[in-house]
Amino acid sequence: MTQGETTTAGARDQLLLPVVRRVIGVCALVALGFLTVFGLWGAPTDAVQGDAQRIMYLHVPSAWLAYLAFFITASASALFLWPRTRSTAWDRIAGASAELGVLFTGFALVLGSLWGRPVWGFWWAWDARLVSTALLFFLFLGYLALRRIPGDPVGAAKRNAIAALIAFVDVPIVHFSVEWWRTLHQKATVFNPELNPKIHGVMGLTLWIGTIAFTLVYVYLLDRRYRLAVLEEGAADVELERAIAERTGAPLTVSAP
Repeated sequence: MTQGETTTAGARDQLLLPVVRRVIGVCALVALGFLTVFGLWGAPTDAVQGDAQRIMYLHVPSAWLAYLAFFITASASALFLWPRTRSTAWDRIAGASAELGVLFTGFALVLGSLWGRPVWGFWWAWDARLVSTALLFFLFLGYLALRRIPGDPVGAAKRNAIAALIAFVDVPIVHFSVEWWRTLHQKATVFNPELNPKIHGVMGLTLWIGTIAFTLVYVYLLDRRYRLAVLEEGAADVELERAIAERTGAPLTVSAP
């Protein structure tokens, strides 16, 4: 990459200022505490599903954060592909956000299965929402595997960015699957086509608390994973310089950030 296309690890080795990161971390812990209290005791028991419905306060935020994480991955990938905004920072953000997206997607699938067992009577159904979500999980697992294939940094990053944009096509399919096909899964509760939330009162408040808490956790972890990516790149540079120095007898000049 040219100097205008890249950002050095030392110049931008983290996304958030330390004080901002600490504030977000504390707010995330507080929000998770509120979610625990409201999710277990504050919100009323559902008249039909009983206490099994309380899984919703974790399942729905997990699904929405998967959407957000993959949207950030796709956006960062598009910005990397655009020559005017091309930067290694965007590639790092894309990879870090994809890892978190896979984590939240897996969490949503597991929680959905735990919720479905008492409500539907089985752990898994070949339902449009479930299948498209599982496909999303494996698509971005493949994307993460693709990122581990060595190659020219620019070429590899471009390849990864294109793969991320292709995989992101499944996100709207997942979301609208309950509208396009007849499924066991209930239709959208909050962000439905009419934008008319079908949940109110303490249940709705608890759901929003869960979404806010998971969003704060995502932002905090994204910053930490980005920083780790910078350190990994710096360690790789040191190893490469050390190998060159051993062969040529030149002094070691590269240092980790």
